[in-house]
Amino acid sequence: MHKALLTSFLFALLFVSCQQQPQPQAEIQPTACQYLDYTTNDAVQAGGIHMVKLKEGYQVWTKRIGNSPTMKVLLLHGGPAGTHELMIAFESFFPQANIELYQYDQLGSFYSDQPDDMSLWTIARFVEEVEQVRLDLGLDSTNFFLLGQSWGGILAMEYALKYQQNLKGLIVSNMTADFDKYEAYNNKLRAELPKDVLDTLSFYESKEQFQNPLYLDLMYKAFYKKHICRLEPWPEPVERSFSHFNQVVYEYMQGPSEFVPGGILKGWSVWERLKELTVPTLMIGAKYDSMNPAEMEEMSHLVQNGSYLYCANGSHLCQWDDQQTYMTGVISWIQGVK
Repeated sequence: MHKALLTSFLFALLFVSCQQQPQPQAEIQPTACQYLDYTTNDAVQAGGIHMVKLKEGYQVWTKRIGNSPTMKVLLLHGGPAGTHELMIAFESFFPQANIELYQYDQLGSFYSDQPDDMSLWTIARFVEEVEQVRLDLGLDSTNFFLLGQSWGGILAMEYALKYQQNLKGLIVSNMTADFDKYEAYNNKLRAELPKDVLDTLSFYESKEQFQNPLYLDLMYKAFYKKHICRLEPWPEPVERSFSHFNQVVYEYMQGPSEFVPGGILKGWSVWERLKELTVPTLMIGAKYDSMNPAEMEEMSHLVQNGSYLYCANGSHLCQWDDQQTYMTGVISWIQGVK
């Protein structure tokens, strides 16, 4: 009888103790669980993937990773008509910093709709597309960071010049604010190539054989491996993205080759308008970039609230080939914007 009473007493004491003493992990889990709660408004959850319906009737692909009330970053990939795969490296760094991340394939790109209507491929329409995506995702000036790389940098600058009131911060990665300056710097880099390489490139260009395998292979070996991505081999997502490019859109907007820019972007410039940007802005340049890093540094002084990040070992895709410098700098800057 006494033994039974003692057992009941000990059980009751243990029960009360468990109620009053929280488990050690209870203080840690809510933060992790809160970040990992990135459900979408869709009826069926698909790992953060959400198709945004545009007013033109098409859909664009987005993927959300993480949950942060104050730091939400929408990534604009390069190209034009590249893919979010160029930006996959961010997924290895932003979650550790509790930064909410949105991957996004612009209209015409591989994971989004790819209409044949050539009238869609204008900077102004892409700006309005980004605004539609922002509204659909519920981003605003208390949390919305826009990061554009290469062509995405053009789009980011143009968006900010029209809608900077919606932004908390702007990041322009590896893109000058003047297409003529980009063309001039590319010509400078081209002139540094060996004569036999230049002669071969000129031969194929004169015949407009920009997709000739020999021309593409020479571009890759002589230029891309020096100024686009210096890693050997290229990371699989980069290779995959290049295989997914929408060449029709790319050529219409950019031209048939890095060395023959002649699409609708030719002559584009917002250099004189950078002074209109008051939103906190980070410009990123790299030593071996196909864009002049000195121009990106100058741009950081032309905006009203600018900073500059220099990747001394990087090229055009320095989010890959100077990764630690790039990611550490970007994360630190985002966390410092109040």
